[in-house]
Amino acid sequence: MAGNDLGGLLGGLLGGGGQAGTGGSGAGDILGALLGSLGGGGGGQAAGGNPLGGLLEMLTKSGLMDQAQSWIGTGENKPVSGEQIAQALPDDTLQEVAAQSGVSPQEAADQIAQHLPRAVDKLTPSGELPQAGASLEDLIRQQSF
Repeated sequence: MAGNDLGGLLGGLLGGGGQAGTGGSGAGDILGALLGSLGGGGGGQAAGGNPLGGLLEMLTKSGLMDQAQSWIGTGENKPVSGEQIAQALPDDTLQEVAAQSGVSPQEAADQIAQHLPRAVDKLTPSGELPQAGASLEDLIRQQSF
């Protein structure tokens, strides 16, 4: 399943520290499920050229523009709460991510809030979103080396 592949790649990018309680790639698994869900399950294209662009657009429209921009930029990453993530994501997306990750929707939102700022920061080292049409998997592989 593409979400699992994406989760493994994200877990590697984030250091696979196992902070999410589900093993070495817990953070990657939850973010992989989220981005896979937003990308139609394929981890590929969505609004903005890839699921990352679509997710950041969704957060921006939900009033989290300052936070999202801080993750893309080269300065300090502003935190976001699980409650803010839960409000920004469509209910069905959060339910799907929670089911795939084996956690409650609130726990999924909390884990996304904890790990998303660092993941976006690592995927945008130059302070810019990836070009439309860029494969998210390729971007992660490029940043992992």
